[in-house]
Amino acid sequence: MQIDRAVRGTARPPALPSWQARWPGWAVVVWGVLFAVPSFVWALGSTAGARSTVAPDLVRLAVDRVPWFLAVLWITGALKLVGALIGLGLSRPRGVRAGRLLAFCGGGAAVLTGWHGGLFIVHGVLVEAGSVAVAPDLLGLTRWYLYLWGPWFVAGALAFAGATVGYVQGCGPADQRGLRRSGAVGALGALVLSLASTVTGIG
Repeated sequence: MQIDRAVRGTARPPALPSWQARWPGWAVVVWGVLFAVPSFVWALGSTAGARSTVAPDLVRLAVDRVPWFLAVLWITGALKLVGALIGLGLSRPRGVRAGRLLAFCGGGAAVLTGWHGGLFIVHGVLVEAGSVAVAPDLLGLTRWYLYLWGPWFVAGALAFAGATVGYVQGCGPADQRGLRRSGAVGALGALVLSLASTVTGIG
């Protein structure tokens, strides 16, 4: 009996049942890789697509080749690729410890990206409704954040959430409780971080 329990505790989760359960993970991979491209392009010196879709202050930092901002671009690009790797990890069965780490990261990423995109959309809607005023020369930029960046972040959040839930559901019943707990802890931590950054204005 003890040997049986030990084997079950260290066994790999069963294979995910179908492409239907795995496609959200691959959606995260595509999302992360596509999202990383602009960061690397801008870090290399090009401002293609940035002047109309990104805040002017950030574009100026890229044009002036400010070292710390270039470092931020490289780091954010790398983090987006890490997000793609998390999606790849969630698309296939892993060991118990790796699975819990993936569930933690997936839950956290879903909240972080969803919060970020939601703020862009809410702000854009308020501007369009006339409830919030912005400088006339920033109105076009606000619409880019409303119709491009906000939905893009929300799409990433849905992909992360779907990949995490699909991964948990594809694992054995004995492992699902721990995976759900890891995902919930990651999501809660991301929510606290998002609230703190919003209140303090950092991020």
